[in-house]
This record gives sequence, C-alpha cells and structure tokens, in this order.
Amino acid sequence: MKTLVAWRILTHEKGRSALAIGGILVAILLIFLQLGFYASVPEGGLLFYDAMHFDLMLASSAYVFEAQPSSFPLRRIYQTLEVPEVAGAAPVYHGSGRWLNSEGGLARDVFVIGFHPGEIVFDNPEINRQVDVLRMPDTILVDAATRPEFGPLLINRRIEIEHRTVTIGGVYHLGTGFVGLGIALTSDINFVRVFPRQTLADVNLGLLTLKSGANPERTAARLNEIMPADTQVFTRAQLKDHEIAHWVTATSTGLIFGFGVIVACVVGMVILSQTLATQITRQLPQYATLKAMGYSNAYLGGIVVTLATIMSTISFVPAIVLAIVIYWIVRHATLLPIHMTVTRLMTVLALAWGMSALSGLASLRVLRRADPVELF
Repeated sequence: MKTLVAWRILTHEKGRSALAIGGILVAILLIFLQLGFYASVPEGGLLFYDAMHFDLMLASSAYVFEAQPSSFPLRRIYQTLEVPEVAGAAPVYHGSGRWLNSEGGLARDVFVIGFHPGEIVFDNPEINRQVDVLRMPDTILVDAATRPEFGPLLINRRIEIEHRTVTIGGVYHLGTGFVGLGIALTSDINFVRVFPRQTLADVNLGLLTLKSGANPERTAARLNEIMPADTQVFTRAQLKDHEIAHWVTATSTGLIFGFGVIVACVVGMVILSQTLATQITRQLPQYATLKAMGYSNAYLGGIVVTLATIMSTISFVPAIVLAIVIYWIVRHATLLPIHMTVTRLMTVLALAWGMSALSGLASLRVLRRADPVELF
C-alpha cells in the first residue's frame, strides 16, 4: 500500500518528479566521484608494491613512502639470509632525476628504479620479458603511462637523465602511481651511472621471498628483533596499512578527498530533504485526505520514506553510468587508478537509502501541516 501510494505521488506530476530525481542524481554522482578519488589515493600509492615480487619488505627505519624511502646498508639484506625462512633477497634502488626532452627542450622529473636484472623484482610479465635488455649499458625501460611531455617513448631513442645519455630499450604497461610523472626501470649498474652520488652499498628497499610454508608474520617479527635500529621489516599487510595511513591521513590529497566524501553526503541529504519537502508541500491536500481517512502520521511518514527510497533508487542507475564515464575520463587524463568496484556500488546504494530514510524523517515536519480540518 505505501509503495503504491508513493509511486502514484511520484508519477502524478512527471515533470516535477523528473527534476527532483535529477537533483538527487547529482548528489549521488558527487558521492561516487568523491569516493572514487578517495579510494584511488592509497591505490595509486600501492601500485608498484602490488606489482612487485616479495613476501617481506626491508626498509629504512626512516621510511616515509615509496618516493621517500630513505636508505639503509646493503649488508642488512645479507643479514636476512641468515634466517632459515628467507629464501632470497633483492636490493632495489630509487632515484629521481631530470629527463631532458631534446625535441621539446623541456626537462621533467623522472622516477628511476634500479635492480639487478638477474633478480625477479616484478611480477609483471611484460617487464620480465624485457629485463635482459637492462644488461646493456645505459639502457632503460619506460612505463607507457609516462606523460607526453617526456617526448615519444620509442625504442632505441636516446635521451638524457641527469646529463647522462641513455637509450630506451623497451616500454611496459603498469602505471606511474604517485611516484612521478614518468617512470624508468634500469639495472643497478646503470642506476649508479645515472646517479653517481648514490652507491650500491646503500639500498632503498629490500625484497625478501620466503621458503614454502614459512609464516610471514612470525618471520617479520624475528627479523625485526635481529635487525639494527636503522632497518625495519614489513609484511605485505603491514606495508599496505602503512601506505594507506600515509596517503589518507598524512597527505593533503587524502584529507581533501576524505572531506569531500563527507561534504557530498551532506549535500546529498540537503538536496533530498528539500526535494521531499517540496513534494510534500505540493501534495498536502492528498496527505490531509489520508489523515481524514484515519491514517496516522507514522503511516504517512512511511509513505514519505518509501517515496524518497524510490527516487534515490531511480537516480542511482544513471548515476552509475555517468560515474563510470567520468572515471574513464579522469583515469586517462590524470593517470589516477580510479575504477568502479562492486563494493563502491553497494556502499553508495546503502548511503543513498540511508540518506533517503533520514531525509524522509527530516521532512515530516512539513507533513504535520496536513490538517484535515483546514482542508474541509
């Protein structure tokens, strides 16, 4: 009965109802966008780690995030091999340098990752197929997502990084995350040629693989006990928690998008409340008639909440389509790893229904004006 009455009210003035649904659609779309941006921040921060091959990660005790890892002595990696559970360890070097695009006369910062070509550092098949190219002197692999300002990413093209001429030996597809506008991979030997002030004796990350059956948490705890104070060990879960905490709470990017989610929900509730109040005001005679027939305010309130739920559900469908389109545009324009997920769909739908219920209850003050005495 409530659903039928709510539907009749909604379809009584189709034009006005369409405008109201459009307003709610904007609010839901805003929530989709803010949640998408908010979720993409830690996802972008974890992009490279998700593609790397390791069970535990060795890092400096001064580690902040991937682009600011600090360094620790290489011998710490060799010390981990004394623990029986550790099967292998690979040092990784990070550096940021100026890439000179001679065609455009522009210099841009590029993030360079160095590692030994004989070690399995990435789980990306495209990188692993080309890793032998890095054995050649002054050769790099470049991410296809590197910005156009760096010039054409053509194989055998010679460019300069930190005033050293290097050759593009191949291109791979992974993404740049938040570590830079451009990403280059190279061998450890080529790395110190590009960055002569850095040495192979100072490592930025250590990727540890464990033997089959070894427990990562227990092994990490044991390593943390024996490692000096300049080094720490992360499990994948601990690293993920650390990166999410950094990007969500310690950076302006995460705080802005997090606050944006709250603002979007508040705006959505305001739009929905005003829309419902307007709908109720136009339908006061009908509500008064129902009161005269003996229906209580609680029953009429149920009709209002049902009406709000129907309107938000109808608005939800086109909001999904528009959000997916905007996600695609943002992903290709800014390289943010923003995608639609089932969890986000369910979250926004739950938020929409929750806002509908709260907005319906907030609009009941208008409903109390439906006085049968004044009507008749």
